[in-house]
Amino acid sequence: MVKLTMIARVTDGLPLAEGLDDGRDQKDADFYKQQAKLLFKNLSKGQHEASRMSIETGPYYFHYIIEGRVCYLTMCDRSYPKKLAFQYLEDLRNEFERVNGSQIETAARPYAFIKFDTFIQKTKKLYLDTRTQRNLAKLNDELYEVHQIMTRNVQEVLGVGEKLDQVTEMSTRLTSDTRIYADKAKDLNRQYAPVAIVIGVVLMLFWLKNKIW
Repeated sequence: MVKLTMIARVTDGLPLAEGLDDGRDQKDADFYKQQAKLLFKNLSKGQHEASRMSIETGPYYFHYIIEGRVCYLTMCDRSYPKKLAFQYLEDLRNEFERVNGSQIETAARPYAFIKFDTFIQKTKKLYLDTRTQRNLAKLNDELYEVHQIMTRNVQEVLGVGEKLDQVTEMSTRLTSDTRIYADKAKDLNRQYAPVAIVIGVVLMLFWLKNKIW
């Protein structure tokens, strides 16, 4: 079953459209959406080996295709046929290019084509039941093969990016802690400066007294 659908521009990772869902039938929906956005971010950096790929993530698979600098991604149950998942993406690609093709490069805000959700929902329903005559015919279509599409683990794909993000986060945290420490040190200096002056004057008077006597 198709759980999530997202479309993004590969050049900068900008989300263009999404299959809206209330998320009630899926735990951790936001977590997987964040993973999908990280995938788009990696793709925008040129970190992709193929125009078609399947990625294992928990109890699901991400499947994506890249065409015309646009990435069409869906997340399905592990049991959902790979061939149907990719044909579903092909259907989305054909319609998205037909309707929005001339505006993809000029889109300046996230989800500029959110109205495409209507077509996503309609198409998703067609692929819901894998036993319909239509979908069985697609599964038996020998002209459309998916055996050679690479499958990787999400940690392999996101590993490098995640490590870099962790380093950045640690660096930011360290800089912040250093500033806090410096501010506290300044406060302490201001707090104890008068005391130090008084002690200095007393010691100076004591030294002068010894010199005189």
